[in-house]
Amino acid sequence: METYQSIQLDALGDSTRRAILGRLARDGPLPVGELAREFPMSRPAISQHLRILKRANLVTGRADGTRRLYAVNPEALASLRTYFDRFWAQALAAFKRQVEADAKKKR
Repeated sequence: METYQSIQLDALGDSTRRAILGRLARDGPLPVGELAREFPMSRPAISQHLRILKRANLVTGRADGTRRLYAVNPEALASLRTYFDRFWAQALAAFKRQVEADAKKKR
């Protein structure tokens, strides 16, 4: 069974999707056409990347006249932040235990 975070991490495993997410985070909501100008690929290819990001709940899309604007989903990023905070807290705690155990052995 895939977890919510694993779907998001899988989506972010592609450098183009990370770049799209970064651009949306930096510049705010943008239509596909404007996003596509920055990448060496077609608008349909960018749309496919956005579909994957949307399925992972990392971006949202809303109608704006005849076009769709895509934006970063702040709740999803907060969820990922929480996941990584827990991950690093556990990793650092394990590292500390190992260092302390090694120091005990040397005494």
